[in-house]
Amino acid sequence: MVGNLSQEDVARLMTDPSPENRAATAEKVAQQFGGGELSEAEGKLAEEIFQIMVKDAETRVREALAKNLQSAPNLPHGLANSLARDISDTVALPIIKFSEVLTDEDLVEIVRTQPETRQVAVAERPAVSEAVADAIVEHGGEDAVVSLVSNENATISDSALAQVVDKHGDVERVQKPLVHRDRLPVSVAEKLVSKISDELKTYLVAHHDLPEQLAADIILQTRERATIGLVSSGASEDDLISLVSQLRSSGRLTPSIILRSLCVGDLPFFEVAVAMLADVPVTNARILIHDEGDLGLKSLYDRAGLPRQLYVAFRSAVDLNIDAEAERTDDDPEVIMRRMLERVLTVPNGEAESFGDEDVEYLLAKFNQFEKGPADTA
Repeated sequence: MVGNLSQEDVARLMTDPSPENRAATAEKVAQQFGGGELSEAEGKLAEEIFQIMVKDAETRVREALAKNLQSAPNLPHGLANSLARDISDTVALPIIKFSEVLTDEDLVEIVRTQPETRQVAVAERPAVSEAVADAIVEHGGEDAVVSLVSNENATISDSALAQVVDKHGDVERVQKPLVHRDRLPVSVAEKLVSKISDELKTYLVAHHDLPEQLAADIILQTRERATIGLVSSGASEDDLISLVSQLRSSGRLTPSIILRSLCVGDLPFFEVAVAMLADVPVTNARILIHDEGDLGLKSLYDRAGLPRQLYVAFRSAVDLNIDAEAERTDDDPEVIMRRMLERVLTVPNGEAESFGDEDVEYLLAKFNQFEKGPADTA
């Protein structure tokens, strides 16, 4: 007899082999087998029963087996494969998603040959190896790829992540979990920048260890659009405060990023950034920044802990921004930004030296971009 399977159970199964009785027997034996309650001899007998029931024409019988054997570590490999390839998803999916008996080779074959619902089940497993992830990226549908990149326990190679961006990078439901992964290679981040929303760009910078140059590029791309669109659409200060707060909490609110944003005409970013670093209200910071004398900005700058050697550069950029505000021309915003860059880049040599070579090169590149115009940069 098998464990707690009684003589009455067997008699009932013999006299009334209805689908209900077969399913109940399958459930009972599978539970005992999966729970490790059977002796070695009883286990072998149970396996023989399973080999018969896995071919049962009644789906509910096979479902009972799959449901109760999905986590059984001692499930015979052949039986696991049979259940994983069952014609019914209700039988196959629990085994595909949870059974540790299935090998990487089994899972790759499922991804290569089975419908997308089963590819998704593979992608949602508690752990997904690099080889299996590669197969999903290569052969899986969009739903499977979304599930894969959403699974933090999936080991995905840098090349596979790059392939995801190439194949599905324009799809928002792929972009979001991709950007939210714990680790994202710089090469993949660079590929994503031109495809994702400003909100995801902000998250990308705030939560991933990107090089300073790339981080600055992403932030300024986002803020330039807000600055250029300021006249027609307005810009939300709450969004700006949220951006600066995220950058600060992740250690990304660097002097270089603040200076570069100021030099492309984004005075609001500078005001909020310095206010936050100095721990003063933004309205107070604006008063000090716009004060005609030098003491207000200097005291705010020092309290914010920004580098003393860069003060002259910041002072020049602030003055140029305030002058540009005062002009209030009807020129195109991009023309104004190009003029701003031109004026910043032609400050006296002694002041320009304090910008640093990397910042000067960056601002020159931005100036050249605006000089060429949209048609030349497309």
